[in-house]
Amino acid sequence: MPPEADRLFHENVSKNLVESVHIRCISILADLWHAPSAKNAVGTATTGSSEAIQLCGLAMKKMWQEKCKAAGKSIHEPGPNIVMGANAQVALEKFARYFEVECRLVPVSVESHYRLDSSKVMEYVDENTIGVFVILGSTYTGHYEPVKEISDLLDEYEAKTGHYVPIHVDAASGGFVAPFATPKHVWDFKLPRVVSINSSGHKFGLSYVGVGWVIWRDKAHLPKELIFELHYLGSVEYSFSLNFSRPAAPIITQYFNLINLGFEGYRTVALNDLKNARLLSRALEGGKYYTVLSDIHRKIAGPLEISNGISEDDPELYHLGLPVVSFRFSDEFKENYPEVQQRWIQTLLRAKGWIVPNYELPPALEQVEILRVVVKENMTQVLVDQFVADLLEVTESLAHAGTPLHSLNMLDQVRHKRSKPEHHAGALEGGSSEKSSGTYARPCRRKWASTPLREFPRDALHHE
Repeated sequence: MPPEADRLFHENVSKNLVESVHIRCISILADLWHAPSAKNAVGTATTGSSEAIQLCGLAMKKMWQEKCKAAGKSIHEPGPNIVMGANAQVALEKFARYFEVECRLVPVSVESHYRLDSSKVMEYVDENTIGVFVILGSTYTGHYEPVKEISDLLDEYEAKTGHYVPIHVDAASGGFVAPFATPKHVWDFKLPRVVSINSSGHKFGLSYVGVGWVIWRDKAHLPKELIFELHYLGSVEYSFSLNFSRPAAPIITQYFNLINLGFEGYRTVALNDLKNARLLSRALEGGKYYTVLSDIHRKIAGPLEISNGISEDDPELYHLGLPVVSFRFSDEFKENYPEVQQRWIQTLLRAKGWIVPNYELPPALEQVEILRVVVKENMTQVLVDQFVADLLEVTESLAHAGTPLHSLNMLDQVRHKRSKPEHHAGALEGGSSEKSSGTYARPCRRKWASTPLREFPRDALHHE
């Protein structure tokens, strides 16, 4: 962020939430996401998107409970359920587990582009479905899930059955990309079935870590049961977040970005991110070592015909998604070098300063491992070129190592160069927990370990 934002942050680091700035941010985002009334928008800042998702899930659950009670039905048998793709981020699954809602995971496939499958989603919906979580930017590959298509299916379902099922859009990343890069794409409150949207200010919102946002369509979709009226702060205030005390600095810097960059500034950033992500995707596909799973570099249909001022870089011409590049070893590479494990790439790139996670796709595709790069505003074309060069170097070094033993020796050398991790208080040790729930979030298989306070030196908390 620019020096002015840094100064604002440090000047307000010890201050609590500033309500006037908070309200302005909510109004701006409500307008950006086409809420019916931006002036009377209902929303709040949160601690990232995780808290926002819990709040939106709770609102849908309470609305479902009220509807059941009004109809004289039980809210316990068979109980509520929430529908989402098996590619769902862990925060969505947390809501279901923490607030006792059955989590119904729709399998993903290559045909569904590794995201919520609109051809299968209705198989998981019934009268006890409190809502459908639809993700604008999958964690795995960056694909946007088809919000409008799923909304249309739920419209048809309601017309046939009379059961109303709302949509919450998890736009943790896409909420600050789609409105600027592809403003014609319909995914937000333009769709009457979308009742709430969340986004992370500290991702593509370009603010500091620790701020997220949630906006409800209107007051009718935020149950009064979740709103607390407070009188002890010198005025009447309303709270409907899990946290009450909230630092002002990240919210002030978010407001700074909104007014400093404006629509055109955010659009420029988003278009550059997508352009560089396409550059990286094409560089990887141009070689023989990797296959790219993300689609933002692939045109929607046929060769591009530049006319009426349409640019080759216009994202409307390509498959929609985040500036994320997900890739894996090509079938040819795996056939020629079966002894080389893809996870070794992650380790060797880390030694060169790149943090590129390697992990499995969701259930039904878990045999496939991917490497993922998120391209943000600091990932320039020069850095893209450097990354490609480093990636090719480590890939070829493994391929030409001759034997698996030689490859492992290379990895050992890298590991020895890195300092040994320290043991931290609160770390986890051996143990077990429940079986995997189906998303990419793995079950906890460790016990909590702690360091007693008496083991710290007396001066451990003293500043020099």
